[in-house]
Amino acid sequence: MPLQGVCWFLCCRQGFSLLGRDYGEKEEEESFELRNKEDLTPNGRSPAEVTVSQPTRTANGTNGHTVSESSEEMKSLIIEKSKTGLDEESELLVKGWLLREVRGNWIKQRRYWFVLSQDSLDYYTGPEKGARRLGTLVLTNLCSVIWPDKQTYKETGHWGITVYGRKHCYRLYTKHFNEAVHWACAIQKIIDTKAPVETPTQLLIRDIEENKFNPEVVEHIYQHNPILKYTQGPLYAPLLPFPYGSLEHTYHSGKGYGSVREEAVKLFNCLQQLESAREPVSIIQGVLQTCLDLRPLRDEVYCQLVKQTSYTPAPYTAAHLRYWQLLTCMSCTFLPGPVVLKYLRFHLKRIQSHSPESEMDNYASFISEALEKTKCRECVPSWEEIQMLMSRQEMLCTVHYPGPGSCQLYISSHTTANEVVRRMQEKLSLQDSKNTFALYEQNALWEQPIAGGTLIADILTSLSTKESETKSQWKLVFKLYCLLDADSISVDSIEYLLLFEQCHEMVMRGQLPACEEDLQALASLRLQYLMGDFSTHAPCPLLDELFPVHMLEARVFMAISAPQALPPFQVAPQGCPATQRFLSGALWSHTATAAHKQKVELDMRLRTRLKEEAACVMGSILERWKGLAGYNRRDSMAAYLTIARQWSGFGCTLYEVDFYISSTGSFSQKLWLGVAATSVSLYRQGEAEALESFPYGQICSYGVSDSNTFKITAGDRDLLFETTKLTEIMQLMNAYFSAIRRQRGKGEDADITMAPMPTPTLLELPSHPV
Repeated sequence: MPLQGVCWFLCCRQGFSLLGRDYGEKEEEESFELRNKEDLTPNGRSPAEVTVSQPTRTANGTNGHTVSESSEEMKSLIIEKSKTGLDEESELLVKGWLLREVRGNWIKQRRYWFVLSQDSLDYYTGPEKGARRLGTLVLTNLCSVIWPDKQTYKETGHWGITVYGRKHCYRLYTKHFNEAVHWACAIQKIIDTKAPVETPTQLLIRDIEENKFNPEVVEHIYQHNPILKYTQGPLYAPLLPFPYGSLEHTYHSGKGYGSVREEAVKLFNCLQQLESAREPVSIIQGVLQTCLDLRPLRDEVYCQLVKQTSYTPAPYTAAHLRYWQLLTCMSCTFLPGPVVLKYLRFHLKRIQSHSPESEMDNYASFISEALEKTKCRECVPSWEEIQMLMSRQEMLCTVHYPGPGSCQLYISSHTTANEVVRRMQEKLSLQDSKNTFALYEQNALWEQPIAGGTLIADILTSLSTKESETKSQWKLVFKLYCLLDADSISVDSIEYLLLFEQCHEMVMRGQLPACEEDLQALASLRLQYLMGDFSTHAPCPLLDELFPVHMLEARVFMAISAPQALPPFQVAPQGCPATQRFLSGALWSHTATAAHKQKVELDMRLRTRLKEEAACVMGSILERWKGLAGYNRRDSMAAYLTIARQWSGFGCTLYEVDFYISSTGSFSQKLWLGVAATSVSLYRQGEAEALESFPYGQICSYGVSDSNTFKITAGDRDLLFETTKLTEIMQLMNAYFSAIRRQRGKGEDADITMAPMPTPTLLELPSHPV
C-alpha cells in the first residue's frame, strides 16, 4: 500500500505539472511532447500513461486512451513524457562555444557553452563542471534543423543554424563554416535516430480500428475522448504530428503561408467559420487551395472534418451540413493516406447506420463512392464545380467540334478526357471509325491535345483561368487525332465533315503546301460550301477566313523591302573639334530623320500594296466561285479534299522544329516535322516535297533526350530536334505505334513492318483507342 500511495502521488504531481504548462506556468526544462513508439509496452500501452483524467477501463477489459473532458480540453492535444534531470553519465556527442540569438535585449547574441547529447541540446554558463544549465531543447523526430546559408553570413558575419523544438527555437552562430556544418549534421543525425511519435488522435484512431467490430467499445472511446467529437472552441495544436518549424511552407512563401503546424490550426478556424458564413464557396475554395499547396495538411483536414461531423449538437441544421459539403469537396479533390482513409470509411458507415435516410446519410454515400474514383487534382475545383458538389449534382460541359457544331454533356469531378471522347463518339455515331479522336483545348490562335487520363474538371478550371488572364475565349474541341484510314470515310458522315474542317484549319495556318492557284481554288470551294451559289446580295466572308493572308503579307513585304541605295552623305571637312562635333551631330540628326521618314513611307507602301494584292486575290476567288454554280455542300467538300490530297503528306500533323542535326552532318534551320500514320518526315516550311522520310519500320527508338530536345534513332542515324512541342510529338507517335500494334493484334494486314523497339514509357495516350 505505501508503494501504491507513492505512485499515486507521483502521477498527481505529473498531472498538475501538465496543467501548469498548459495554462501558462513557466517551465525550466522542456519535456517530450509526444509518446515515442519505443516507449510502448508490447500491448501498445505506455507503462506510465499521463493524462489529465485517470485512464478508464473499457468494456472489453483494455485500457483506452483518454483525454480530458474539461471545457478547454483542446488546449493540450498531446501526451507528455515525464521530465528527467540531465544524465551526467550520458554520452556527449558535440560540445563547444556558440553564439545564441537573444530577443528582447539590447545584446542580440550571447556566448554560451552548448552540449549535444543523445536526447537533447543543452546550453550552460561555461564548460567547467558544475556550471549552471540555462536551457534544454529536447530532440524528437519532429524537430528540424536549418543549415547555414550565405545570406545569413553576409548579413551577420557569422554562419548560422536554426534548431526548432516544440517550445523553443535556437538560432545559433559561429564564425567558422565547417563548425556550423558539423553541429547541423550532428543534430540532424540525432533527430533521424529518434523513434516516430504519435498524437492522441492517432492513438485513438488505432484504438477505433482495433475495436471496430465491437460497437460498445467504440462508443466508449468516443464518449470519453472529447478530442474525437465536435467542438465549438478553437484548436490549439494539430490533430496529427507535424515537424516543428517545417520548411515545406517556404516553397509557397509568396502566398503568405506560415509553418505547417500554424496552417493546421488556422484551417480549423476556417472550418468553424463555415457554420455562419453567408457564402461558403470562397472558404471551401481557400481550404482546398491550402491543401493543394501544402500536401501534409490533407490528412489533418480530413481528421478535423471527421471530428466536426461526430456527435454534433444540431446535426440536421444547414450550418452543420456545411462540414459535410466541405468533406464532399475534399473527397473529390484529394485522397487521404491509408490510415486516415480507413478511419474516414469507418466514420461514414457509422453515420449511415446511426442516421439512415438523412442528408448526412446521402452525403456519406456520395463521399464513399467518390473515394473509389478520386485522383489527386491538379487544380482546385472551380466556383461552379464546388456549388455542384455541395448539392451532389453533375456539371454541364460544352464540347465543340470543327465547324459550328457542339454537344453538351454532364460530367462529374472524376470524368476523364477518354470518357468524354467515348461519349462524343457515341453521340456523333463514330464508334466504328478506324481513326482516333481526342479532345483539344483551343482558342483562336493556339490549340493543344489533352491527355486521355486528364480530368475534365481540371481542364475547365484552367480554361476559365486562362480566359481571365488572356481575355480570349477558350473551349474544349473534339477532333480527329490519328488519321489512320482516310479512304474509308463516307462522304455522308460527320467524320467526313470533321476531316474537311480540320483540313481547312491546316490551310489557314499555312501548313498545307500548295501553289497560290490551288489556294485560291480551295478558297472558292470554301465559299461555295458556306454560301452556296454566287450572289451579289449575300454577305461575303473576309479574305482571312478563306485564304492564308500571312503568306500574302510575306510575299508583299519581300517585294517592296528590297535594299535600295541611299543618297551618299558628304564627308565633313576637317576643322576645329567644335565644328566637327556640330557637323557630326547635324549629320546624325539628319540620318535619324531620314531613316524614320523612310520607315513611315515603307509602312504606307506596304499597307497600300497589301490592300491592292488582297483585292486582286479576292477578285480571283470570286471569279472562281462563280464557276462553281450547282455544287452542293458535299460536292464542295469532296473537291476541296481532292486538291488537298495531292500533297503527299496529307493527314500528317506538322510541328515546327528549330534545329535538325544528323550524324552525317548538322545544320540549323527551321523545318517541319510531319508525324503521319506510316512515317515521320522532314519538310522545309512551305515546300511540298519531303527532305527525308522515315517509315516506322526503320525507327529503332524515339523519346525526349533533355528538356527541349526530341531524339529519333532511325537505323544508324540519330536525329535531334529542338522544339517546344516535345510532349505532343511523343504522345502522337505513341498513339500511332499503339494503333499499329492493335492492327497486328486484330490480325489485319498492315503495310507497316516495325522493327523491335523499346516501348515508350513517358506519357499516356491522349486519345481513346477505338
